[in-house]
Amino acid sequence: MSCVAQSAREHPTTRTVLGGRQGGQTPVVTLTLLVSCVLIWLLQRSSMGTEIFQRFALAPGIGWHEPWRFLTSAFLHGPLIHIGFNMLALWMLGPYLEGLLGRARFLLLYLISALGGSVAFVLVNPVNSMGAVVGASGAIFGLFAALIVLNRALGRSTGGIAVTLALNAALPILYPNTIAWQAHIGGFVTGLVLAALFAKVRGNAAAAYAGSAAVTAGLAALGAARYFLG
Repeated sequence: MSCVAQSAREHPTTRTVLGGRQGGQTPVVTLTLLVSCVLIWLLQRSSMGTEIFQRFALAPGIGWHEPWRFLTSAFLHGPLIHIGFNMLALWMLGPYLEGLLGRARFLLLYLISALGGSVAFVLVNPVNSMGAVVGASGAIFGLFAALIVLNRALGRSTGGIAVTLALNAALPILYPNTIAWQAHIGGFVTGLVLAALFAKVRGNAAAAYAGSAAVTAGLAALGAARYFLG
């Protein structure tokens, strides 16, 4: 026990400004998400593209039977401009937010915001619709929302993101068949809620994870209710 205590004193756990565990200078989660999306997009351009889309894109008509699509669809993208803007935004926002929140909370923010975007898409569209949607836009808009909330909580400026936010918001107009504005709104609202939670609990990891679980459960309940109520 004395050895453990001595090691803890010599190598203290570094915490981020918002109380998350500091994972070092390299934004590992951001890079992993970015590389994953790009590699999958390249596969979509190959002979496997149609099969990948059919297996992992989200359509309300099959979301209930294959619920993993609520998340897997966030790793698929449409045309080059679609993944281009999403990955640019991820690279602009990700390292900063990952540094504020720590790796675990940042990953939760990204994935749960993606889930929120997918749930919003299902809530607005007919439950038997086979119109599919793909893209990380819900997650990206969750990051935009988190940047605004967390910077305000820390007394920092949120200037400089307006143009990128506007360009991403315009994509559903340019590509209405593959990019959904509903996912943007759902991801943004989810990001607002999670960021407010993380800002409030700060160093209380248990509360941060419990709150994240509650938000996830709430989104799952909303999606389930949409299917049950028709």
